[in-house]
Amino acid sequence: MSFDNQMIGNRIRKAREDKGITQEILAESMDVSNAYISKIERGRTPVNLDNLDKICAVLETSPEYILHGTNTSTDEYMRNEIIDMLQGCSAEKIKLIAQVIKPIVEYKG
Repeated sequence: MSFDNQMIGNRIRKAREDKGITQEILAESMDVSNAYISKIERGRTPVNLDNLDKICAVLETSPEYILHGTNTSTDEYMRNEIIDMLQGCSAEKIKLIAQVIKPIVEYKG
């Protein structure tokens, strides 16, 4: 099984920003360099399991969310997964996706 380092990095960055934590604070709490955190968040360096565990502890999130974009311990996990999928999509692609899902969202059944 392979992982998308870019998506993992995006999720780590989002979780960090949601907690109001800087890269410097995260790096210091893990005893790693700020450059290492930056490389992980940009998808340039894969995160190892030990550091993933540390990141999740500091950011109070699950490895499941960081690796797969889902966190079934919250009611919002599917919403977050959809938001993650939309990141990086062009405006044209987002418009097409909206046209596809609008009838589903508006369905009263």
